[in-house]
Amino acid sequence: MKHPLRWVALAVGAVVAIFAVILAVNVGTDPRADLNTSRLLGKSAPDFSLARFDGTKVRLADLAGKTVIVNFWNSWCRPCREELPVLQQWYREHRTDDSVVMLGIPRDDSSRAIRDAARADQMEWAVANDQGAKSATLAYATRGQPESFVISPRGRIVGSVLGPLTPGTMDQMVQAGQQNA
Repeated sequence: MKHPLRWVALAVGAVVAIFAVILAVNVGTDPRADLNTSRLLGKSAPDFSLARFDGTKVRLADLAGKTVIVNFWNSWCRPCREELPVLQQWYREHRTDDSVVMLGIPRDDSSRAIRDAARADQMEWAVANDQGAKSATLAYATRGQPESFVISPRGRIVGSVLGPLTPGTMDQMVQAGQQNA
């Protein structure tokens, strides 16, 4: 080897070039992207049967043929409180639309806290208690709160959001649900 430093420089350059190609290929790939999308997206929505505070039961199977917004929340959740005005406004604008149903399901909260929050926050949509987070919360593999799902009239999950909803996101997900009717 007549010029060993030249070979070292070429080897280092080749390694840097390989790393540059690997980095360029992976730029834009968010390693957390999987965390933002439910694995249930596109699949049949798990059925549930939960008690409302008026004593009636709400079952997903009974809502077949409608677009269903399921919003998991808690009374003590700060992001849920931030999301609340969006839900209230959206519900006020769509309450007379018989093709859409909104259902709030607290993930793990006391019955009293849920009832008090629903009353104080004027939640006019259906609120059902998933006592101990054992039914719907587990079936939907919720990862936090707030977390929302939109179910098409045919029973497929067509939208999911982990974190507070925006009016635009709600409209987009409901539109997707109605297009998949």
